[in-house]
Amino acid sequence: MSVKSNTVKTVNTVLGPLPAEELGVVAVHEALLSVVPGAEHAFDITIDRAEIFEILAAKLKDFRAHGGGTVVDSTGMFHGRDVRLYESLSRTTGVHIIASTGQGPEELLGGYFLTPQTNPPTPWPAEKFAALFSQEVTEGMVVPRVERRGPAGLVATVATRDGMTATDESLFRGAARAALSTGVAVSLRYGSDAVHDLGVVLDEKLPADRVVVGGLDRKDAVAAGAALEIARRGAYVALDHVGVEDETHITDAERAALVADLVRCGFGDRILLSGGATGVAKGHTGNDLPYSYVLTSFVPLLKAQGIGDEDTRRILVDNPRDLLSVR
Repeated sequence: MSVKSNTVKTVNTVLGPLPAEELGVVAVHEALLSVVPGAEHAFDITIDRAEIFEILAAKLKDFRAHGGGTVVDSTGMFHGRDVRLYESLSRTTGVHIIASTGQGPEELLGGYFLTPQTNPPTPWPAEKFAALFSQEVTEGMVVPRVERRGPAGLVATVATRDGMTATDESLFRGAARAALSTGVAVSLRYGSDAVHDLGVVLDEKLPADRVVVGGLDRKDAVAAGAALEIARRGAYVALDHVGVEDETHITDAERAALVADLVRCGFGDRILLSGGATGVAKGHTGNDLPYSYVLTSFVPLLKAQGIGDEDTRRILVDNPRDLLSVR
């Protein structure tokens, strides 16, 4: 399966490589079917594929009706990713779907990804994670141990909330190496220090413009000025909880002001937006937000901040297109 192109820039979707110019408005950090690992075996959880399809199809059609073009499922390998389902959804709704490889944080890894012969068990080395993730890009994503389908379009990984562990670091370095070898980008959600965690993947010589750091609308990141520092280093800044206002995250009004500040500082080409919505959640509550929320409810707040159509298009269309293009 060929995923690189020296002529027309392409993006890996679940239906195969797509010209990057066809993505349209992109929701960069979302979840389609999100299942806590093991929840599918719980006695009180039912996974009805037909029902799930109908729910997700309705949400994707709503997204398209409001001007959306592409949804990125950034949940990685073992959190409910269903490539066949996503293929059918994309064909039915006309929304392009980009699925991801990758894992994390450590607490959600199975014992298979640790080396039990040591005491305490040690994590897989970075090169093993790199090989695992790279294969999902170059040969296609695994459909439960049976076959491979379309190529992953992104390597997504997450650090432990209290701070990056040794296993998390191995995951991040493996993600960076996979990105270097395959040409896709890395999406990372930081643990306790966004700038530090970005530094780990940059230490692997991955260019900063191949990385998006998510969660930068968390209050701790805003207090630390992380978004501006990460943009200065050349990585993409994702405010990916738009619509979520709680004890952990800033409000939408504050998000809009942060976007305006970044634009005024010359970093309009480094901003990405998403709602972190969960289409269908099993084993957890999820985030029941429309995929269209950024378009319907947040863009008006940007306009109120003086963000014009050109900058809005750059943030919603051009920036994600450039990040997701295979290089």
